[in-house]
Amino acid sequence: MAASALRVKAHAIRGFLTMFRSLWKAAYGQAYLLLTLTALMWGGNAIAGRLAVGQVSPMMLTCLRWVIVVSVLLPLVGRRVWAEWPTVRARWLFVVLMGAFGFTAFNALFYAAAHHTSAVNLTIFQGAIPVLVLLGTVLFFKARVLPLQVLGMAVTIVGVVLVSVKADWEILRTLALNIGDVWMLVACLFYAGYTLGLRRRPALPGLVFFTALAVVAFLTSLPLVALEFAQGTVQWPTPRGWLIMLYVALLPSLLAQIFFIRGVELIGPARAGLFVNLVPVFGALLAVLLLGEPFALYHALGLFLVLGGIWLSERRA
Repeated sequence: MAASALRVKAHAIRGFLTMFRSLWKAAYGQAYLLLTLTALMWGGNAIAGRLAVGQVSPMMLTCLRWVIVVSVLLPLVGRRVWAEWPTVRARWLFVVLMGAFGFTAFNALFYAAAHHTSAVNLTIFQGAIPVLVLLGTVLFFKARVLPLQVLGMAVTIVGVVLVSVKADWEILRTLALNIGDVWMLVACLFYAGYTLGLRRRPALPGLVFFTALAVVAFLTSLPLVALEFAQGTVQWPTPRGWLIMLYVALLPSLLAQIFFIRGVELIGPARAGLFVNLVPVFGALLAVLLLGEPFALYHALGLFLVLGGIWLSERRA
């Protein structure tokens, strides 16, 4: 009886794994689904960044998140990375720049900016990433931009700004740059450059390429932590800080980055970058659900505009 029960359990587990692999394979080809989930997880990252203030220092958060990601990835794909090492080595400078600027610099500046500027300013600047990607696509790759893409971009930006300023245009009119705003703007430039760079990535499987970037992100974050130690501003995570760390490591840092790389691979950086406009909208919705903030009419209107802008940009003549 015991042996029979074990066989039944083993068969059930195999069936579950087979079903999971089938669902993963099907979802991995759906760019819109992957990019929407990416935006959702990145929206959560914005909330996590604000919650991390006082729980863990910015550079420590930046470093430890990549420690966790690398610890998860290397046992799973370390052999594949080693097998693809000649390709990685041939493009080593590209890999280093992508990991250093797209992962380390962006996140370090993002978490540092959260200590100095408001959530309104942070979300407005994040909404600039798709604009920068679209401009970069035109300037550096001579891509042709359709009128509907421009219109869709404008509509999504209106939706982003509407949510960010909570439909109070006086907030937008009186915005003033501080050091946090400057850091966030530079961070957006770095991530737009990273998004554009994905068009020229080495001929590597997505997971292998991401693992290489994660290792680079960890190594390039070490000097930033050393600087915090030297300045006496380092803070090890509190118990709450560790929970925040696990979230940002496993979802925004691991799954979201894999999904984003795949989304760019499927539909290109300009169209994929448009989905970044969903980040502040999801951030607002998550704040309602997780932090108990009220859901206002401007949330609904902003979400409608962002989704409508994406729909317009994806239309074909």
